[in-house]
Amino acid sequence: MSRLTPAVGPSDHVQGPANAPVTLVEYGDYECPYCGETYPVLKEVQRLMGDKLRFVFRNFPLSQMHPHAVRAAELAEAAAAAGRFWEAHDLLYEHQDALGNFSLMDYGARLGLDAAALEAAFAGRYDAKIEADFSGGVRSGVNGTPSLFINGQRYDGPRDVESLVTVLEAVASAAHAAS
Repeated sequence: MSRLTPAVGPSDHVQGPANAPVTLVEYGDYECPYCGETYPVLKEVQRLMGDKLRFVFRNFPLSQMHPHAVRAAELAEAAAAAGRFWEAHDLLYEHQDALGNFSLMDYGARLGLDAAALEAAFAGRYDAKIEADFSGGVRSGVNGTPSLFINGQRYDGPRDVESLVTVLEAVASAAHAAS
């Protein structure tokens, strides 16, 4: 079983408490149809788990298969610099069928990002962050998206709400019992 490398740190995009008993990391691609299918599942899992779950998203754009994936990640990172990463994340997955340049500029405007910030993003300002996420995924054994890790261990089981919540609750209970 693959282990997450590097561990969750300050450069990650995180929702949920730092002291949550369970950390779920997703390596995702905004243009990947499987990530798009998993997006509402993970939103519901987060809702059901509440403060017991810390959710982390890392970029893993599969640019050879998805020509808009890198630009979408660049928009998300520009939004992160403005404190609006999760809004951008949700917007990109909810409009996954429209990720061309015109649409991305429109999403940036909706998020309150100015044109200069977007142009800088698209010119490579955040490429080092995206590449660091991608490299960490490769080191962690990621070979497709979405790839999930639960408390540092790769999870390859079913990705429906009930199955994920069952596994996450079991991990939370084990963590609680160990403390």
